[in-house]
Amino acid sequence: MSSGRQVLLLRHGQTSWNAAGRFQGQTDIDLDDVGRRQADRAAKHLARLSPSAIVSSDLRRAQDTAAALAQRTGLDVATDQRLREVYAGSWQGLVASEIDAATPELRRAWRSGEDVRPGGDGETRVELGQRVAEAVREHVGRVQPGQLLVVVTHGGSISNGVQTLLGVPREHWPVVSGVGNCHWTVLDELVAGRWVLSEHNAFSLPEDVVGDES
Repeated sequence: MSSGRQVLLLRHGQTSWNAAGRFQGQTDIDLDDVGRRQADRAAKHLARLSPSAIVSSDLRRAQDTAAALAQRTGLDVATDQRLREVYAGSWQGLVASEIDAATPELRRAWRSGEDVRPGGDGETRVELGQRVAEAVREHVGRVQPGQLLVVVTHGGSISNGVQTLLGVPREHWPVVSGVGNCHWTVLDELVAGRWVLSEHNAFSLPEDVVGDES
């Protein structure tokens, strides 16, 4: 583990809406059977890292994923609504073909990475990234150097929150890909408030990088 603090951002397990390709946004959907198995598998792996604190989005799919890890570590789970998925307005609950038919130009702009409002009345990627980064910065204050904070959240929250925390200029977004269900991203603290991306969309335990060549 890094001598600085470490943040692991874990996406929730699968839901029936994930499986159907529906845009969930902030709609509060439960894990399905696959998602519960994914959460248990991730918990078995991540408990070996001995996290010091867990914080979760307040949506059920994230809370239930966090609960699987809490059960194995004995830690309490704090919740924070700032860790919710992007609010997608009128797109929430629709599949891709329905979104394409209803708002084709807006959909193309969103898919190309422009900072538009999904559904016309949703939340921009910058707004999402800012609130997630704010929450992570606050909760990482609960852990000491050498300790790990696990943040259980959502795919869009991870990719946009991480780019904000890393200080990636908006014109270069998105340089961070999406994250699979119950996959995770790891940030290591170099100095206070300065982060480096050490793992992304991972499904196995992080390993130290050996050598100074990078």
